[in-house]
Amino acid sequence: MNQISRRGFLIGSGAAAGALALPTIITSEALGAEGVAPASERIRIGCIGVGNQGLPNMNHHLKNVVAVCDVDRNRLMAAKAKVEAATGGSCEAYTDYRKLLENKAVDAVVITTPDHWHALQTIHACEAGKDVYCEKPLTLRVREGQAMVRAARRHNRIVQTGSQQRSDAKFRLACELVRNGRLGKIHTVKVGIAKNNFKGPAVADSTPPPELDYDLWLGPAPLKPYNEKHVHYNFRFFWDYSGGQMTNWGAHHLDIAQWALGMDESGPVSIEGQAKYTPEAPYEVPDWQSITYRYANGVTVLCSQDFKMGTLFEGDKGSLFITRGKIEATPAEILTEPLKETDVRLYASSNHAANWLECIKTRKLPICDVAIGHRSATVCHLGNIAIRSGRKVTWDPEKEEIVGDSEQAAMLIYPYRAPWKLG
Repeated sequence: MNQISRRGFLIGSGAAAGALALPTIITSEALGAEGVAPASERIRIGCIGVGNQGLPNMNHHLKNVVAVCDVDRNRLMAAKAKVEAATGGSCEAYTDYRKLLENKAVDAVVITTPDHWHALQTIHACEAGKDVYCEKPLTLRVREGQAMVRAARRHNRIVQTGSQQRSDAKFRLACELVRNGRLGKIHTVKVGIAKNNFKGPAVADSTPPPELDYDLWLGPAPLKPYNEKHVHYNFRFFWDYSGGQMTNWGAHHLDIAQWALGMDESGPVSIEGQAKYTPEAPYEVPDWQSITYRYANGVTVLCSQDFKMGTLFEGDKGSLFITRGKIEATPAEILTEPLKETDVRLYASSNHAANWLECIKTRKLPICDVAIGHRSATVCHLGNIAIRSGRKVTWDPEKEEIVGDSEQAAMLIYPYRAPWKLG
């Protein structure tokens, strides 16, 4: 691959903060007969990663998309064709995301790539003056999230994390009820995550297919032989690219626990965990884990496949369970008694993608800002560090440091493969 140096990239992209004029958001009432605003009045979007979750993320903005990028040429050309059919205009196609970021016709980007790519692509987009929507989990390792927050703030970029449950009214209500003491003092939270759904069976390593730029797919990850069962959806089951179901589903349901507990700027102080692995499994992450998080305020958060998918809050006056499409409480009156005008109300969003677009206009932080996404991802990563090290993690949430264990502390980041650098 013909590498582009970091310095050359920054010069070529005109990466000074505020280099791009802020686009105007047009309401549906102001659109023309075909529902498309004039090109000069739209937020022009580039989509980086257009397979699996990348397609629904692209579909949210379909008529505003002007460029797509994917290292799999088959996926790339299918996305390009879909955009052009929807808009009647042309759509630029790239295999290298850095070339898309150089395109001055792109105002903002949607990043839906494997987790090991999120940090670099978000940081480079911020440096190029683009606002960002980045799929969850925000990071592969904790230190990446810190670098992403710094980049967003330094370049005054709006960065939304794709933890879309925050834009669901039921999840917001659940968190407001917890915050306002409807359950009394919270003592335990039980977070249920999914079991592994690896798409097997295993196959032998092979030569990458001609449509895939495998070197660019790997990017900062270690150089390893190509295996078709390690890329695309299955990436999430290998430590070099993701963190298993702890980061896949924990990034949703642990995020809601953080929100309800008022921990968006903090986190647990100790983490312990157990895990079970299947020796003959064609993947690396555990098949089962049970993580215990303890917070300074006395709350214990338990995360495991042993619980129902979702988040269960238990207090001394009642309990409340929230998952997608369902909210229930004991006693039932917890849900039937309306919130008072004087009660704590949380950030309200009814559409995660639309919230991001509105914040691009207003420059208000989105409902799941990069700093929030980083903190929620950190909770997931700390759970994985506990089970991979086999030891209790002592965490300082204010300094964002592991206390007293240099081996665990080294797991907060990983060495990028040259020539890629985090900063």
